[in-house]
Parts: sequence; structure tokens; C-alpha cells
Amino acid sequence: MKYNRVLLKLSGESLMGQASYGIDPGRLQEYALEISEVYHKGIQLAIVIGGGNIFRGIKGSLQGFDRQTGDYMGMLATVINSLALQTALEHFDVRVKLMSGLDIPKIAEMAYGPAAIDYMEKGYVIIFSGGTGNPYFTTDTASALRAVEIGADAVLKGTRVDGVYTEDPEKNPSAKKYDQLTFREAYEKDLKIMDMTAFTLCEENNIPIVVFNMNQPGNLKKLLEGEKLGTVVSRD
Repeated sequence: MKYNRVLLKLSGESLMGQASYGIDPGRLQEYALEISEVYHKGIQLAIVIGGGNIFRGIKGSLQGFDRQTGDYMGMLATVINSLALQTALEHFDVRVKLMSGLDIPKIAEMAYGPAAIDYMEKGYVIIFSGGTGNPYFTTDTASALRAVEIGADAVLKGTRVDGVYTEDPEKNPSAKKYDQLTFREAYEKDLKIMDMTAFTLCEENNIPIVVFNMNQPGNLKKLLEGEKLGTVVSRD
């Protein structure tokens, strides 16, 4: 299936590359190049990137921060990653608009679906930072919410594995990969793809989730050109 408008979800941890924290400049450039190639093909693209390479709210709550404070720190971490990705994309002549769930007018516009759609139709990539702007929600949920707001054809979840498996393939090499799943099957099998709130938003709004290996060069372009990659989770 070919897509005209998508929401790409990237984990903050993916930006670490081989490091134990922070942003690997090489990995950042690799992602920017992959994204620029599909941008120059005319595909409308919005991006949500996590902040786990800098700070994760739930983990912070185990280190003495209260959950709300930890979540706001995590949201600010997503802003840092988004700024880094924006700069990297602009080096590849990609026009970018940074939007945020948090009110930080010197850095980003407030996230607003109709405005984002207008920007995409004018040739911009949208980066949604700051999560939903509220604590107790993950960037998975923010991705699903923004996908609904912009009328995305799909949520593309870029990971370091090539789809959804019966078990973690990095721990069990004999784990079997699913090419296609329904949301209901994913619930019943208790597959950890996205959190339940994100899943429900996508299912109710009939937005499929495609899990694929973002670290394999060319995969994003192949996927958006209609090649079957990864695992597709859909209503039917």
C-alpha cells in the first residue's frame, strides 16, 4: 500500500546509536537522510520522537522525582531531540516546522492539527515535540493523537527490528515474525507494540500501525513506495 500522509514515530533511544545516552551525530544524520529522501518524493510527513535517550519520566519517578515532574522533564527531552532532528533535516534542504504540546513560543508553535495539515500541504515536514503537553501520557499516545489530528494514512513505528514477533527476537532467535495482525489479535496476544491508549486511538480512527526497521538504510523509502516491510497492525 502506498501512503500520501504519514506519522513517523521514532524512539529517543534510537538516536543513541551505540552510545549509552545522548545523541549520536552519525545516527542523527542517517535518519535525516532517510527522511529527506521521502520528503523530496512529495510524501507528506509528520514526526514524533521520544526522549528516552535523555530522560524518561517513568524511570525518573523511580529515582525520586514525582511522576508529573518526571513526565514534564521527559517532554522537554523530546523538544531537545526534535530540535536536533530539525537542524539535521534542514542540512538536507528539508523545510521543517517544529510544533509542540508545550507552550514554548520562542522554539515551536503550539501543536494544532489544521495548521499542521496546512504546513504539510505547503511542503513542510512537521515535527511534533512535547508529547501531548500533559503528564501521564507516552509519546506513543502523542503519536496516535497527532496522527488522528492530521488525518494520517498510517503510523509508522521505526524500530531496530524488522517487525512484530512472537517474542523478542534479540533474546530468542527462533521467535516468529508476524506480517499482519489485527488490533484485536495484538491485544489478545499481549504484544507490546504501543501502549493501550495509543492502540485504542488508532483502532477507533482506523489508522493502521506499521512496525519496521528504521535502522536499515532505504527501508523508509521502500515502505512509502508500497513495498511490504515489517508488520502491519490494522482493524481488519
